[in-house]
Amino acid sequence: MMERGMPCSYTRRRAAQAITASLLLWPAVASSQDAAGYPDRPVRLVVGYPPGGPNDLLARIVAPKLAALLKQAVIVENRPGSNSEIAAGLVAKANPDGYTLLFASSGAISISPGLGRQLPYDARTDFAPVSIVGSGPMLLVVKPDLPASSPAELIALAKARPGKLNGASAGSGSSPHLALELFRAMAKLDFVHVPYRGAGPAFADLVAGQVDFYFGGLPTALPQVRAGKLRALAVTSTTRSGIAPEIPTLNEVALPGYDASIWYGIFAPVGTPPGVVARLHAAVTEATRDPDVRRHFATHGADPLESPRDDFVRFIAQDIDKWTRVVRDAGIKVE
Repeated sequence: MMERGMPCSYTRRRAAQAITASLLLWPAVASSQDAAGYPDRPVRLVVGYPPGGPNDLLARIVAPKLAALLKQAVIVENRPGSNSEIAAGLVAKANPDGYTLLFASSGAISISPGLGRQLPYDARTDFAPVSIVGSGPMLLVVKPDLPASSPAELIALAKARPGKLNGASAGSGSSPHLALELFRAMAKLDFVHVPYRGAGPAFADLVAGQVDFYFGGLPTALPQVRAGKLRALAVTSTTRSGIAPEIPTLNEVALPGYDASIWYGIFAPVGTPPGVVARLHAAVTEATRDPDVRRHFATHGADPLESPRDDFVRFIAQDIDKWTRVVRDAGIKVE
């Protein structure tokens, strides 16, 4: 009924305002309804690497905390192969109901899309990113008898001996390889890339003096440094590592803006109800704040992270673009 004495235009305006307000509230109401009753059965957290690697270890640290928060079991399932691409493809094709999630690192999400291979997923469109979980730097290490005790000295040595130094990687297109190529591009260096079939052989030859330097995982490289078998020059993150704060960053001492951290995140298939994604994001954020999680992450060279979900989505797009440019400029070809 129209209010007595009120102009018709005012009444229409009041009605329009009420409709607008209800529409603004609708996403929150719909999101809440999406998550009603979720989860009512165990959740699978798929990891694309075998048990014992960084992805698996970090997933198993987070999973019990998520289970406690969600009040359902969170089961870590290993589906190794092809730099986590098999696991990512499996989750991309899973029912988008929030019960099959991917625990992935930057390798599968940010690097693989730029390598030119046919992937069983599209990292930009096949996932609903849930939350970043953490990140960890790599460590730039050199053989002990190399006359370089700092990143600046290594850069000067490489420029004095163009094409003579050897930089190892864990394989073409791997995270250590991309860190090496970013280093090459930003420092404008000429050296030989020596790809290995994994980090183990690369470390072995570096310790034996067969290659000159390497970007390796912090938990693996640090014990070799502290045993005197390798020399650490810098970490690849923009801030120093909590477990080795005495080691500077490349960003601070040699190459401003350099960042080749390995980050970890949780993803759902695209089409997962927004309310479910929001519930998961809140649970992951709370889990990464837990002191036990933070302490156990540190033992594996990682720092827990949190961010608004929209920021994580934007970061992924920017990171894919960044590493695609590095791959293109370096002319990397991976079969």
